[in-house]
Amino acid sequence: MNPNDADIAGGGFGIAVGHASDPAGATGCTVVMAATGSLRASAFAFGRATATREFALLDPVASNDRVDAILLTGGSAYGLDAAAGVMRWMEERNRGYAIAYGVVPIVPAAVVFDLAPLGKFSSRPTPDMAYAACESATASGWAEGSVGAGTGCTVGKLYGPAHAMKGGLGVGFAGKGLAATAIAVVNAVGHIRDRDGRIIAGPRDPRGGIADSEQVGMARGLFVDPGANTTIAVVALNCGFSKVDLNRIARAASAALARRIGPSGTSYDGDVVFAACPSEAPLAAPADLVRAEMAATAALEDAIVRAVQQARGRDGVPGLAD
Repeated sequence: MNPNDADIAGGGFGIAVGHASDPAGATGCTVVMAATGSLRASAFAFGRATATREFALLDPVASNDRVDAILLTGGSAYGLDAAAGVMRWMEERNRGYAIAYGVVPIVPAAVVFDLAPLGKFSSRPTPDMAYAACESATASGWAEGSVGAGTGCTVGKLYGPAHAMKGGLGVGFAGKGLAATAIAVVNAVGHIRDRDGRIIAGPRDPRGGIADSEQVGMARGLFVDPGANTTIAVVALNCGFSKVDLNRIARAASAALARRIGPSGTSYDGDVVFAACPSEAPLAAPADLVRAEMAATAALEDAIVRAVQQARGRDGVPGLAD
């Protein structure tokens, strides 16, 4: 289910989302920020080729118990520099961890590798782009497809980039009462399945059709550009949870990647799932944890599917939204 404005506005997720895109360079960034106040957050690294910033602070044992924004960005490790723009925007508004001399905004970040095959290798999200993403952030009506961090994403690189399809950014929503929304940036090496199990995007087989990446990969091996195969996501809850529980929710939600993306979480993936809730929200009952895990997983599944459904093709790489 795709969230409409009423779902988001009434969901109490406490977040605003903004994008900045560089269409010519085929890159961009997306900011998921606290609409007001701050967020409590944790994360789970599902892949083993991640590029992240402030990730250690999200460990449940870390003393920090707030974040001001989460940055999802293109540009591979270069894109991490864009977080400085989010910090600048926050500092100008006195938002951040308060110290005697001012504030220190806490901005974890994760990246996808979009330096190829689209756009230009030298194009990377900048602090000014991330600042602009903060300026554009809204609590509803979030854009999807080839925008923000999804601008230069591709999927289905099994036979090399010439046979890929367009990836992108998607939004999902699940749950009633206790609900979750998800923002996913999909740049996978393999295929994407819908809820009926059909492969809807992936490597275009030279003989026609879309290949099952896992079946072909096990038989022939994969074309793998190390670090270029990543899905990063934020799931937000409308109820309060501790960092320990948010870490559990992020881990549970990573099942969405395994269900919708084949393969996922490999040694060449930078897959990361963040989980967040409003800092000021009352803590949910212990019995609600599993409900939250299921809602977060379902929302992320939908976000992954919509990321390719809403993506427009370019430069000879087709997209489902064309």
